[in-house]
Amino acid sequence: MKLYGYWRSTSSYRLRLALALKGLAFDQVPVHLVRGGGEHRSDAYRRINPQQRVPSLILDDGTVLTQSPAIIEYLEETFPLPPLLPADPIQRARIRAVAAIIGCDIHPLHNVGPLTHLRERFGASEDEIGRWVGHWIGEGLAAVEALIEDGHTYCFGPWPSLADVYLVPQVYAARRFGSALASLPKITRIVDYAEAQPLFRAAHPSQQPDAA
Repeated sequence: MKLYGYWRSTSSYRLRLALALKGLAFDQVPVHLVRGGGEHRSDAYRRINPQQRVPSLILDDGTVLTQSPAIIEYLEETFPLPPLLPADPIQRARIRAVAAIIGCDIHPLHNVGPLTHLRERFGASEDEIGRWVGHWIGEGLAAVEALIEDGHTYCFGPWPSLADVYLVPQVYAARRFGSALASLPKITRIVDYAEAQPLFRAAHPSQQPDAA
């Protein structure tokens, strides 16, 4: 498989984690989101992903999958062990809720496209951008803090789940944007532990071949 992604992209990071936790080998094809106006805007990449976003995953047979939530669902259905979702339907719903808060409510509001639009269309300053990002990350992670379980190594038990696959990259982004995490002790504990584990370390942005 080939993973087209960007080292600092939150959605690329979560897909790297899912692939690593599933024990699946893949080759990385870096797509720089800044250099030359953004390599994702090229005609060559548009032919791979019409939305011109990362990540994209090309399967062994040449099939192209896009959008990290859909790709991770495909991996869970096709390579069920080790599972990222438990058998219990209530617990599955709780884990999916945490993933949705991050993937639908937090991450899109600090993605490169919307932030560029705020700057170019509405003339937002970097200070205003920072306050915008801080507000939405803070509000979303406060909800996640309330929803994840206490007393476990990971969000919902002793093993990483879909919730952790989404949470760890989001906290990386929160730290990059300077968001305060002092009021989120469960999240901080879980992420600090996860980042020390070999599979999580290997997926970290700093360990990617295109890391700046």
